[in-house]
Amino acid sequence: MRVLVAGLLCWAGGLLAAPVAVVPLEGAIGPATADFVRRSIEHAATDGTQLVVLRIDTPGGLDTAMREIIKSILASPVPVASYVAPSGARAASAGTFILYASHIAAMAPGTNLGAASPVAIMGGSSDKDGKKSEDTMMKKVTNDAVAYIRGLAQLRRRNADWAEEAVREGASLPADEALKKKVIDIIAPDVPALLRAVEGKTVEAGGAKRTLHVADAQATELVPDWRTRFLGIITNPSVAYLLILVGAYALLFEFMNPGLVMPGVVGVIALLIAAYALHLLPVNYAGLALIFIGIGFMVAEAFLPTYGSLGIGGLIAFVLGSIMLIEDTNVPGFEIPIALIGGVAAASAGFLIFVIGMLVRSRSRPVVSGREHMIGASGEALEDFEGEGWARVHGESWRVRARGPVRRGERLRVTAMQGLVLTVEVER
Repeated sequence: MRVLVAGLLCWAGGLLAAPVAVVPLEGAIGPATADFVRRSIEHAATDGTQLVVLRIDTPGGLDTAMREIIKSILASPVPVASYVAPSGARAASAGTFILYASHIAAMAPGTNLGAASPVAIMGGSSDKDGKKSEDTMMKKVTNDAVAYIRGLAQLRRRNADWAEEAVREGASLPADEALKKKVIDIIAPDVPALLRAVEGKTVEAGGAKRTLHVADAQATELVPDWRTRFLGIITNPSVAYLLILVGAYALLFEFMNPGLVMPGVVGVIALLIAAYALHLLPVNYAGLALIFIGIGFMVAEAFLPTYGSLGIGGLIAFVLGSIMLIEDTNVPGFEIPIALIGGVAAASAGFLIFVIGMLVRSRSRPVVSGREHMIGASGEALEDFEGEGWARVHGESWRVRARGPVRRGERLRVTAMQGLVLTVEVER
């Protein structure tokens, strides 16, 4: 009888257990990832979710995005478990910080974490003072990262010394050693095993003690919605870079051909989307300014024939700005490929060569219109006249003036032009 009652209670507990939300955190951590995790945790706090499992497999990501995720975890009233899975996955760099911030830290067999050294965000310096300045900045960044991860380790009662080692020396650990060193709490081969392992565990979340009853809870994996996918596309530095170029050239085309409307609409939309994406990315605004200046100079070359001075200067500014545009160029997944910059620069160079070639050819080509084209031209008298009459010049009828009498059909040569009246003389 007691066994039956216990079984019924367990069955009822399984029905009443709140669901578990599994949030995939895969690939480079950026603005889209941070937004998805933040909204998933906020939703879990309102729909009765008992545990949020962040399934991590990441090489790292942007510092700002990582800190936004950690803030969401620390403020969450729902316990959050970071779970490095499946086998072969890793929680490198930013992933290690997130794991340390979580209420529960777990890994699957065959996974690893660590290599949490901050990425250098400053370019190399050739002089001694510049090198010293760079070293000082890197020390500040490293010390800040060490203090941050040690604070998280102390909050969650995890190994703070190894956390510092991961930041200062880029140390890494496999799952077994991470458990021995008290970096993580659990090793579990899959999510159901993880839920069984944390059954009955009490954690503090949102300022309250919460005991987990999730052994038989339903685990639901959340799928990124259209908003997350859209953010993931536009915050790709390559896409944001191309949006800037499309917007700038479309608006220039509209200004050169007023009334087409469509290029203007496309340009404004592209630039607004690019501005939103750049707001979320670590942008170097000096690089952005160089890109626009370079485009302006290259376009000006087509209207101000400087035989390449403006165009070449604009091309150099454009390439330098493209390279400088994203500051954290060493963060995985958040760099503009050199091949893309080279391709766009080559297309711009081709355009410049075409424009300069057209200008050179136009200088060497004979004049085909205007006053210079009329002087010396041959014509034919259309009537007999003395003083003024009509003649055909270049297939057009012109009012002409001559000193002597002119007979119909005589060949004439233009010697001067006053307004719309030509001065002619009879060809001998």
